[in-house]
Amino acid sequence: MREFFVYILASKRHGTLYIGVTNDLGRRTYEHREGLVPGFTKRHGIKQLVYFETHATAPLAIQREKTMKRWPRAWKIRAIETTNPTWKDRYEDICR
Repeated sequence: MREFFVYILASKRHGTLYIGVTNDLGRRTYEHREGLVPGFTKRHGIKQLVYFETHATAPLAIQREKTMKRWPRAWKIRAIETTNPTWKDRYEDICR
């Protein structure tokens, strides 16, 4: 069974945020961390995986991503701090 992920990357605690969707969280996070993805994340040094959630289908994940992108910044921070209050980079956790 395939999984799809909505994730939030940050430049630092309470820094610039980026929300994305993928079917391979480890690969996609690695691409952001290494600067292999041109654009917003590379320009702003956004490399820390601070939040992610799993969805059963691509359409559900894409809809959730779109919804979260419309959220006020405070809601995004609350979502991060609910599961990751110290803003720890979760990349190592998902690569085990």
